[in-house]
Amino acid sequence: MRQPSGKENKAASIATPGTLFVVATPIGNLEDITLRALRILREVDLIAAEDTRHTRKLLSHFDIHTPLISYYKEKEASRAQEIVARLLSGAQVALVSDAGTPGISDPGGILVHSAQAHNIVVAPVPGVSALATLLSVAGLTEPSHLFLGFLPAKGTERRKLLRGLKNDVHPLVFYESPRRIIASLGDCLAELGDRRAVIGRELTKVHEEISSGELAQLLDGYKVREAIKGEFVVLIEGVRASASQRPDNLEDLLRWYRGQDGVSLKDAVANIAKDLDLSRSEVYQKALAVWKEAE
Repeated sequence: MRQPSGKENKAASIATPGTLFVVATPIGNLEDITLRALRILREVDLIAAEDTRHTRKLLSHFDIHTPLISYYKEKEASRAQEIVARLLSGAQVALVSDAGTPGISDPGGILVHSAQAHNIVVAPVPGVSALATLLSVAGLTEPSHLFLGFLPAKGTERRKLLRGLKNDVHPLVFYESPRRIIASLGDCLAELGDRRAVIGRELTKVHEEISSGELAQLLDGYKVREAIKGEFVVLIEGVRASASQRPDNLEDLLRWYRGQDGVSLKDAVANIAKDLDLSRSEVYQKALAVWKEAE
């Protein structure tokens, strides 16, 4: 039998890179974890966790004993290098955050980007997300929205951001902590005006609370509470033109929408068709002509 050459031996010794699995975990109720997530967490060689103490409780509940390595915001860059090296050596790695889907206002983006840069396969293992959880019960009739993650912690930066979005027709969705919820809702009211809002607190947990109503009313309700606990997801309705602001003529109304920041042709058609009870196809044909004027 022919002996392999030194070059062939060297090629055989180079490991095939492992896969980075981005695994969603429950945001509260442990029954929300998927069967696939449980299998992946058992089968991988290593789990990169935002907080190993938190994730260890989850793993213990499901009798999973896979080794853990910490991967948190302050150490993202250095840890990413270490984990990518493990992946390149052939290790299979799962990335999890404390709750929900990694990379959505949680650590994960740097590692995923680095893995992709090294041609490592990144596989999503979808599941719970606090964003999707609130959207599913918000009663939206249009699919579009603008997700802001966590609002800036500093009031001046937060108000500046909101001020720039006051004319956006899309519902605004953001996460907030119990420490800043009153200040953030107050800034929203001051910069955006009183609008319909939906607020989720402690989603999927024992004390889950979903409230909807006018922003001022909801803010007043939180102000009288002695203590506020739990993480929040907030949805605030986008701007809608009042009868006094909107032109009566369809073409002028389309031009008005065209002049609003962040409003696409599709957004304008959807809003006008709904507000005026017109067919979308009719409004769309007019909109094409009006948008062409600006070219």
